[in-house]
Amino acid sequence: MSAHWLCGHMRRDQNRYSQEYEIENGLCIFGFDEEVGMQIPTQAQSVVEGSGSVLVSEFKPVSDVDYLQVFRVIILAIQQQGPRAIGFFGTRNMGFMHQELIEILSYAMVITKNHKYTSGASGTNVAVIRGALRAEKPELLTVILPQSLKKQLPESQELLSKVKNVIEKPHNDHLPLIEASRLCNMDIISHVQQIICFAFHDSRLLMETCQEAKNLRKIVTLFYLD
Repeated sequence: MSAHWLCGHMRRDQNRYSQEYEIENGLCIFGFDEEVGMQIPTQAQSVVEGSGSVLVSEFKPVSDVDYLQVFRVIILAIQQQGPRAIGFFGTRNMGFMHQELIEILSYAMVITKNHKYTSGASGTNVAVIRGALRAEKPELLTVILPQSLKKQLPESQELLSKVKNVIEKPHNDHLPLIEASRLCNMDIISHVQQIICFAFHDSRLLMETCQEAKNLRKIVTLFYLD
């Protein structure tokens, strides 16, 4: 059984081929001409119907109202099965409004007693951290960095100074960021029961992360932004 939530289309930020975009999408390894080639089942419905089955749901938001409706379904579904450890992944390249909506979702997840794991990059991760901090339950947020704190952007370091549980990986400082991020994502997956991801179809590292989580029988909720 599969269900497709087709809600439209949005435009990505214009600065598409920045260094952060290349890191996120693996372009420095795979090149621009290689197709993604993966069909990633997303399993939001398995939260409702039971984690024993793998069902397909694609979320392609077009408006804030659509986002909030989907978020409400996800939160209610998670509440039915009790608090979870949830990993948040996502693109750095998203607009302010979408960051605000992710912040709302993050806040709601924490006040419903779900433990959130994320990383320290800009965009999605920052929105997740801000939402969790607003909920004032510091024990329910863990940030795992791909490298040491000093390797993070200054604005990220300032935000992370407010987080109680920050795990650094200084032994990865010698690695290219994309490799360190890949290891970091796998570490986050190992701590959680479910992941929620915001990505474009050509966000190669994020697609790879979702595939790895699926292989490990984690619940995967994937929001396509294009």
